[in-house]
Amino acid sequence: MSENPFSLAGKTALVAGASRGIGLAVAQGLARAGARTLLAARSLEALETHAAALRAEGCQAEALRLDVADSGAIEAALAAAGPVDILHNVAGINLRKRFLDYTREEYDWLLRTNLHGIVELTQRVGAGMVERGRGGKIVMVGSMMSILGLPYLAPYAIAKSGLAGLTHVLAAEWARYGIQVNCIAPGFIETDLNRAVLQLPEMQQWLKGVVATPRLGRPADLAPLAVFLSSPGSDYITGQVIAVDGGYSTTAVWPFEPA
Repeated sequence: MSENPFSLAGKTALVAGASRGIGLAVAQGLARAGARTLLAARSLEALETHAAALRAEGCQAEALRLDVADSGAIEAALAAAGPVDILHNVAGINLRKRFLDYTREEYDWLLRTNLHGIVELTQRVGAGMVERGRGGKIVMVGSMMSILGLPYLAPYAIAKSGLAGLTHVLAAEWARYGIQVNCIAPGFIETDLNRAVLQLPEMQQWLKGVVATPRLGRPADLAPLAVFLSSPGSDYITGQVIAVDGGYSTTAVWPFEPA
């Protein structure tokens, strides 16, 4: 282990889905911890802006176009990236509907982006880690749907549950190569993708009774754990699905107060 168990100096990290929200916060954390960080997503203009801001801080950061739903784009991005030591799979989309109302096209679109593309990217990056023989870190960003159920999210839940299962299997399969695989399960983290839903008055009232921490999560709340799971300090941690949810999955709050 290095002198600083949390340093990522000398490592190359690829963050899929780094143009905004959780992915951007994770990429910023990795870059500030010393990694050469590749911010990857479809929105190249936004990535260039964020990478430039990190370089202005003295970090190593580059923009990389990547569409995880496109095999050709995955191949091109990895050819440009070079060897990757740390992979964060954050890319994802959502569509909230009743299960009976999803079309086959919607289902295929959600699964291709949230699961199948991530599987393909992980397989390619993992192959390089195995071949080089220097170990590596793979971090999935799942969801509360990786560990429990909420309505109107069926395809999303299938994909995020799949990422948790993949985490467990790859942790067992790749430990012999010094590769640790873990999954972060965010709770109610306010981002552009869910802000409108989370700000509904009925949602705000409901959240007061189910989340012990009296606020919504922020993308920055996930970054420290993401950095830790990428660092030598986590070398004996693998196959875990770790919730960052303010206590949602383990606690509840009731209106009773003792006299």
